Amino acid sequence: MELFTPDFGLIFWMFVAFAVLFLLLWKFAWPAIMKGVDSRADLIDQGVLYAREAKEQLDNAKQQAEEFEAQARVRQAEILREADRMKSQIIEEARTQASREAKKEMDAAKVAIEQARKEAQQSFRDEVSAAALTIAQQVVGQTLANPEAQAKLVDNILDNIEKAD
Repeated sequence: MELFTPDFGLIFWMFVAFAVLFLLLWKFAWPAIMKGVDSRADLIDQGVLYAREAKEQLDNAKQQAEEFEAQARVRQAEILREADRMKSQIIEEARTQASREAKKEMDAAKVAIEQARKEAQQSFRDEVSAAALTIAQQVVGQTLANPEAQAKLVDNILDNIEKAD
């Protein structure tokens, strides 16, 4: 039963061993432990600061991304408006050019029709003149054989000239 009731000498030597161990730990180990704890606390504090800075940078990056996105939307809207304006302008230019081309074709067709009409009239006049000359030659040929008919024809022509004046 000595384990349950220790002697005074055992208690004394245990106390001396504890005090020596405590003093050695307090003198050498405790500062190293405290230095490690302090460095770990500093490291944690720096990590917190880095995390805060990273969060701020992330928030700034998000804000910049939103601003860039808004600018991109504005630019996209401007580009779409410009494209729509250009489309309208191109369509209007195409209509104007088509109208000019149609007018040119119509004018050319009118000129061609007028020229064809004049040529047809001239051809008709030439044919009528040729027929009239042929008829006149036959009529005059028969009429001019008689001297009285010749005088009558000259009188009729002179009368017509006087009436025209």
